Amino acid sequence: MANNLLKSARIAAGYRSQQDLAEALGVGVRQVRRWESDTPPWPQGDAAHALTRALGQELEHLGFTPPDGVVPDRGRRTMLTVGAAAVGLAVVPSQAVAAVQPASVAQDFQAVTRSHRRLYWSVAPATLHPSAIAHATLGCALLPETAGQTRASVAAALAETWLLAGRIEFFDLREPGRAGQTLLRALQAAGEADDALLGAAILAHTAFIPAWVGDRDSAVERMVAARTYARRGPASAELLAWLDAVEAECETRCGNTRTALHLIGHAETVLAGGTKHPSPEWLDWFSAVRLAAFKGNTQLKAGHLPQARTTLLGVLDDLGPGADKQMTVVLGDLAAVEAATGQPEAACEYAVRALDQLERTWYAMGMDRVREVRRSLAPHQHEQCVRDLDERLYGWSTTVSALSR
Repeated sequence: MANNLLKSARIAAGYRSQQDLAEALGVGVRQVRRWESDTPPWPQGDAAHALTRALGQELEHLGFTPPDGVVPDRGRRTMLTVGAAAVGLAVVPSQAVAAVQPASVAQDFQAVTRSHRRLYWSVAPATLHPSAIAHATLGCALLPETAGQTRASVAAALAETWLLAGRIEFFDLREPGRAGQTLLRALQAAGEADDALLGAAILAHTAFIPAWVGDRDSAVERMVAARTYARRGPASAELLAWLDAVEAECETRCGNTRTALHLIGHAETVLAGGTKHPSPEWLDWFSAVRLAAFKGNTQLKAGHLPQARTTLLGVLDDLGPGADKQMTVVLGDLAAVEAATGQPEAACEYAVRALDQLERTWYAMGMDRVREVRRSLAPHQHEQCVRDLDERLYGWSTTVSALSR
């Protein structure tokens, strides 16, 4: 009778063939065939550790019988649960053997992660956030019950889910402290998946947090880490250009607009050159149009107002469906351009359009832009257009929100 325990564990761990497992372990396929035979030999040395690490179970539970005088190593389950605890995951006692989930659990968990990714662009953040957190909690419980490729796939989807939750907390709910902790969980899960590109994306997001309070040194340090992970790639042109854009945003926030414009120029060159590597599926928040939006904001902050107006108007024309949140930011920046050029009526028109969009799709970053514009319009506060903007801006809900910050 064949060693069906090992075969079942192999399939559950996501290794569909003996060749797949052999390649993961660094052994010959003949060795795997012997292990799955009706008289499997006891695995030795590094191969034994690699096998238990890949399949998440002790050798006796994989159909092997220890030879006389051999004391099985019980350390693997402890190592597995310690790794889970480091990510804040559910922990199985070291003396127990976790139930191994089927390989299909990764596909099912990933499907929900993909759905949340799409829902982010239309569902209210306060509504989506609890769902994302609940999904992450499920992933934390599933991870110790998986192994091999299945474990890596669940961990990557978990990392993306934590990243989504962190993005909502920082960009939509304006809770940077909470976002920092969530992004740390995302990074730990990406480490479980050994997904360097996802790690780069998470690290780059963490750079926004210090940059928003003018801590350039911390932001730059995190971007160095993000670029280091990206080099472990292969990284796509879009991902590399986005890293430039993030660093440019950080430099802009810290008052270094010349450096920021140089970074954006480099990003444009990277995008124009392209690359043979495809972008990760989760990189849905960046494109050439989004890069132009970064550029327009930096030109605005640098005082290059005619250039900023031209860039931002082009972005407004090119934004496609699903870019409602980005549109509020662009409209806010256009309002700021007009306010800076002494055109209060045009500034108010753009600001009101942003508020119209915010009523349909809330985005805290967009509201921040509108409030910045209103502060810049203080010299014109007695003009009717500004008073009309105030009527829209200071409704009951927006006033409560502003005072609670």
